[in-house]
Amino acid sequence: MTMILVILIGLAAGTLAGIIGFGGSTILLPVLSLQFGPKAAVPIMAIAAIFGNFARVVAWWRVVSWPAVGAYSITAIPAAWFGARTMLSLDPTTLELALGVFFIIMIPLRRWFAVSGLRVTLPGLCIAGAVIGYLTGIVANTGPINTPFFLAHGLTKGAFVGTEATASLAMFLSKAAAFRSFGALPTETITNGIIVGISLMAGTYIAKHLLHSINEAVFDGLMDVLLLVAGIAMIMSALYA
Repeated sequence: MTMILVILIGLAAGTLAGIIGFGGSTILLPVLSLQFGPKAAVPIMAIAAIFGNFARVVAWWRVVSWPAVGAYSITAIPAAWFGARTMLSLDPTTLELALGVFFIIMIPLRRWFAVSGLRVTLPGLCIAGAVIGYLTGIVANTGPINTPFFLAHGLTKGAFVGTEATASLAMFLSKAAAFRSFGALPTETITNGIIVGISLMAGTYIAKHLLHSINEAVFDGLMDVLLLVAGIAMIMSALYA
């Protein structure tokens, strides 16, 4: 597998994540593990995710819900740092298995949130940020967990993608800083992460044009598919680790 192939897959992953709001890590992490080894894949993905989320923030800047970002990030930023520290001494296999099952459960749960009219308030986002931020520090892919909380806050399409990306950007910056302070981000890892991240950014701008033409039903359907794929991918990763 060559770096060119990694970049092309990163472009596709960035396009998908730009439409749905998550999914880039689900596609890229197995590819990065094959190319660079599983130990280097998570820090590389952390750097690449910074670029991918930054591109989504820029693309949807005008519709970002800043109160939601603030409520979520105030707890998610320190939690992600502590989660990254925990990762160095914790076997994440069991946690990955549990998260994979949780992602699949989220499909009917997200639908129930929508039909029940249940709303997640700013304090609810604050609590979610603490839990999800910590998990993000430990495992590479927790993007799907954000989905029901931000959607239940009343966000959809561009507003959802931009707000979730802004909150995730804060988490991944914290996670990358933790990796750097623990010596897990050598220059080569940072360089590879930047290269992959640029391909994610390019995909985001392709996605912005596509998202305008997608109706709500298709958007919801794509989310369910990605939640299912993410759940299965994490379960398989845990079982064959």
